[in-house]
Amino acid sequence: MGSVTVYGPPVSTAVSRVLACLLEKDVDFKLVNVDMAKGQHKSPDYLKLQVLSLPSSPSPPSNSYYFSSYSSCSDESYPDSRSAKSRHSRTSTPLCLVESRAICRYICDKYANRGNQSLFGRTGGGPAERAQVEQWLEAESQSFNPPSSALVFQLAFAPRMGLPQDPAAIELNQAKLAKVLDVYERRLGESRFLAGDEFALADLAHLPNAHYICAAGKDDMFASRKNVARWWEEISTRPSWKKVVDMFSAPPA
Repeated sequence: MGSVTVYGPPVSTAVSRVLACLLEKDVDFKLVNVDMAKGQHKSPDYLKLQVLSLPSSPSPPSNSYYFSSYSSCSDESYPDSRSAKSRHSRTSTPLCLVESRAICRYICDKYANRGNQSLFGRTGGGPAERAQVEQWLEAESQSFNPPSSALVFQLAFAPRMGLPQDPAAIELNQAKLAKVLDVYERRLGESRFLAGDEFALADLAHLPNAHYICAAGKDDMFASRKNVARWWEEISTRPSWKKVVDMFSAPPA
């Protein structure tokens, strides 16, 4: 079993983003599924993981780090020999991260020589290629994520929770997302993927929200744009993402 443990429900967009990254990087991990329908995300043990980034939080076991954002992870290999030399590293204190994109960045850096080595730009591409990836990661986080997350809640999760959908919110956020996808359409007419000609973390970050929107019958938002449709078909059929989708139906551990 790998040293990385992921805590959280794979149906969570944050958790599935992290899982896709781990699979792309060929990093072994254990998934501890959290059944939110049964309130397991409110259990003391899980809530403890969610607040470990706070200075006043109780110290977790040494040689671990934890992540949260409806996802939490621990890595028994932390601190490694490289990080132990850092002035920020202490052998008795775990590294704490609380956002799925930060988790993915960490995974790409720590396991740089494993699996897909182009997630942060091609080997030898230098700062310029990484900056391109970071630029489109920012676009995903700041422009794509807000309206798409609102749509995911309205279209996918509200019905599961027995909550009424808000037609006005759906219409408003579809319009906002359409403007973002228009920008993507132009960009993807210039390059195969958002940050260049290699699949990168900037593309991967879009997978969870776009998946739920398409699965809810709004796939025309992607299919109606030639370049976006081609891009979405390519990234959504990657073996790593197919494995994550298969995890959606797995029973909680």
